Amino acid sequence: MAEASDPRVAVYIDFDNIVISRYDQVYGRGRFMADKARNGTDGEPTEAKAKEQALRAIVDVGAIIDYATSFGTVVISRAFADWSVPANSRYRRQLVDRAIDLTQLFPTAQYTKNGADIRLSVDVVEDMFRLPDITHVVIVAGDSDFIPLAQRCKRLGRHVVGIGVAGATSKQLAAACNEFAYYGELPGVEEEDDEERESPRERRSQRAPAAELAASAEPDASAERDASAEPAATAEAAADAASEPPQTSKRKAPASRRASSAGKKPAATEAVFSEPDGTTDAEREVAEEESAADSPDRGTDVTELLVRAMRLSHAKSDDEWLHSGGVKSQMQRMDPSFNEKALGFKSFSDFVKSRDSVVLVGKDDLAGRIKLRARARVKG
Repeated sequence: MAEASDPRVAVYIDFDNIVISRYDQVYGRGRFMADKARNGTDGEPTEAKAKEQALRAIVDVGAIIDYATSFGTVVISRAFADWSVPANSRYRRQLVDRAIDLTQLFPTAQYTKNGADIRLSVDVVEDMFRLPDITHVVIVAGDSDFIPLAQRCKRLGRHVVGIGVAGATSKQLAAACNEFAYYGELPGVEEEDDEERESPRERRSQRAPAAELAASAEPDASAERDASAEPAATAEAAADAASEPPQTSKRKAPASRRASSAGKKPAATEAVFSEPDGTTDAEREVAEEESAADSPDRGTDVTELLVRAMRLSHAKSDDEWLHSGGVKSQMQRMDPSFNEKALGFKSFSDFVKSRDSVVLVGKDDLAGRIKLRARARVKG
């Protein structure tokens, strides 16, 4: 059982803000609205391209919650958004896996700017009075509207931590917090390379000149073919008519396209709730759970957990070597299911020694202490 003096953390996420800001950070300011990314369409007719675009600017919710656990035990984690839109609902698996409470905010008008800001602020102030044992408040947002909230939480004796996206966060909000971290600098968050920062719309614009060049060349070739064929057109007309295939064969392709279009769901719905292979949502969820239960990569998962926990611990301390007990506690706050004995190790020290490719174990005066190897990097 946690001691009364243990830090207790409450996390509040303005989810629309973080998703939009991250997208604009990857593709450029204002691209989220210009690309119509809220509905997951990007103005594209295909589901695949809409998914590709969203995945390149995906927000790692786990990295945010893991960072919050470095301050203490997370007792509240709540995200505010309109979860009916594809841009937000595609995060369902991440949010469910991290046990985050979802507050639904349907827009009351076509353009609703401050709905999440107001609801989030009201909930935070209510929780501050209802739960006096909360010691840390983590606000994941970038709007200057949250400055009064951060100031009020500090006056109530809470340690306020802000998380926002670089380039889309108010400097005044950062100054109003006790601590502030940019999303891209959180342990576990990897920046996209230059190629991945290129938006689908930009890729289309780059392909356009080549397509236009090919299109402009086509009429000339067609004209030459028509000119050469003209003298023989009259002589061959009867033969062409006799040898022409039945009209039904020519109509097959358009008919199949019409049938395919009639059977399609709207792109926004399809992008979230179905897969191209026709697998239903329920079937996919069962398959995911079975895959997770039988996954052979648990060793990689716990190694990644160890690395991320140590990075968080290093960020909180100037010490080169970390106490292994503190690292284990951090891992268990990040993943309560972690247990080295369930992995076949007698002690946490044995577990750490088995990960010597990413961790150095101290000896003699440094016994019981560990540190990350230089450039330790694990991908699950």
